[in-house]
Amino acid sequence: MGKIMFAHGYGRECGCGYGMSAGEHWYSSAGEEFAAEGREVRIPNFPEPFAPEAGVWPRALEAEARGAPAAGNVLVGHGLADQGLADHGLAGRGLGGVNALRRLREHDTGAEGAFAGVVVLVAPMSGEADHGALAPFFTPEFDWRRVRGAARGFRVPRAADGPVAGEAAGVHVVRRVRELGSEARVTASGEHVPSSGGSRLVLPDAVRLIRGVLEPVS
Repeated sequence: MGKIMFAHGYGRECGCGYGMSAGEHWYSSAGEEFAAEGREVRIPNFPEPFAPEAGVWPRALEAEARGAPAAGNVLVGHGLADQGLADHGLAGRGLGGVNALRRLREHDTGAEGAFAGVVVLVAPMSGEADHGALAPFFTPEFDWRRVRGAARGFRVPRAADGPVAGEAAGVHVVRRVRELGSEARVTASGEHVPSSGGSRLVLPDAVRLIRGVLEPVS
């Protein structure tokens, strides 16, 4: 049985209440639910959440995966940043998904095989943005063939009522489906990436999707 690993996003100091850590938002409640069922759960606090380093966060995620069969690991990243988030001053909020993809891109599948069985990217975004200090997380551009080769499958849950992406939510999902060869699940409501201060303490849509992929990869 592998591990369920959650990758949190970036706590930008923008005065908007979007702190990010292992103990915030829906990660804790989801982790506790799966741990109570006997699953090994890792929700690491990445170093310097307000000043993340592209050379550090992916390595921290790699360390969490050690000691478990790669085929049984489920990697969960929250969001991917895009221009829509940048326009709202929240370009780093989706760094969990970016960190997950960067770790997959850097993984040596030839020497080590797959990094994970299934990768779940919650509320993915796509497109160009001025990432400023976070630019190293996005360069060089993702080699999608290499990313796809580091996992056996991808799942993309997305809510259509998120006010940040709005009507463009479907565009983001389709782009990620094509790039990752993934399956997507779009719901009418859920607001997976809240647009106002505070935390989303539970995210049933994501939990259901994670639960659905656990048995095939265990």
